[in-house]
Amino acid sequence: MKKQFLSFIFIFFTCVTFAQYGYRDSNRIGIAVGLNQFTLNTNNFQTNPEIGWNAGLSIRGNFYNNWDMIYGLQFSESNFSVQTNDVGFGYKYVNYKLPSAQISLQLSYVIVENVLSVEFGPIVQVNGKFKIKPEEENNVISGTSLLAKDIVDISKFNFYPTIGLTAGVKHFRFNFSYQYGINNMLGNLNSKNAGYNFKGNPGILNGNILLYL
Repeated sequence: MKKQFLSFIFIFFTCVTFAQYGYRDSNRIGIAVGLNQFTLNTNNFQTNPEIGWNAGLSIRGNFYNNWDMIYGLQFSESNFSVQTNDVGFGYKYVNYKLPSAQISLQLSYVIVENVLSVEFGPIVQVNGKFKIKPEEENNVISGTSLLAKDIVDISKFNFYPTIGLTAGVKHFRFNFSYQYGINNMLGNLNSKNAGYNFKGNPGILNGNILLYL
């Protein structure tokens, strides 16, 4: 995971260097912090969306007429829960944490300069393994014979088409976006658990505060 994070950082700052050259003084550096709600859309087991956090950097620069280009790097910890059997107590939801990093290239249509814009474009995400509490690793996932620890080693990369809205003032704005993962996040599990056809696509709602320097 550390090597993948470092690769993302290198790619991001390469983009930033290019942006600085191409747009000169029209660039603005943005610092972002916020929350996300992660949903794992799958029929393999019962899941619930949970709240996580985001933090990152972005570069916004003029592109053409009313269009801006945004380069972004974001680190996140997302959460969701899976229903497991709890002997004598019915069901218990086990919380799964997903550490990840995203690099994005977004087109932004400026509706009102420095006030309101709409963004869309691709995001590539690199994932770590799901993390769960050690005492919950041997919980049996409801409707399966799998243990909670059997589904932590997921696919390492995901591709997210994204659409969002940014509103505020010149140096302080709010961004809301939705990302849908088109890759099968659980595909890596199919080679490790015979008899199961795992398929899961993540959906992420983000709400970030942006401070432009």
